[in-house]
Amino acid sequence: MRRELDSLVTQMHSSGIRYEDAVREFKRQYLREVLVANRGNQCKAADELGIHRNTLSRTMAELGLSLAEVRTGLKRPPRSERPVYGAVRQGFRQG
Repeated sequence: MRRELDSLVTQMHSSGIRYEDAVREFKRQYLREVLVANRGNQCKAADELGIHRNTLSRTMAELGLSLAEVRTGLKRPPRSERPVYGAVRQGFRQG
């Protein structure tokens, strides 16, 4: 992981990315990752990060990170698209 980070930093520096922009993007991606891992639950994410939930919420607002963006891929599919486990279970009981 250390080599990957060194490579990323070298790329960012050679591309002329400013320090403030690099830190902002890192924070945004890191918070997004933690929020996705906690299924958009801000309380659990803040606890994992070791910060207060209000601090997390304020930082998200400053970085333009919305919960709608985080939760986009986390929603359950509609019932019509979910697998039918009841029919599968009945098949096993009969056989």
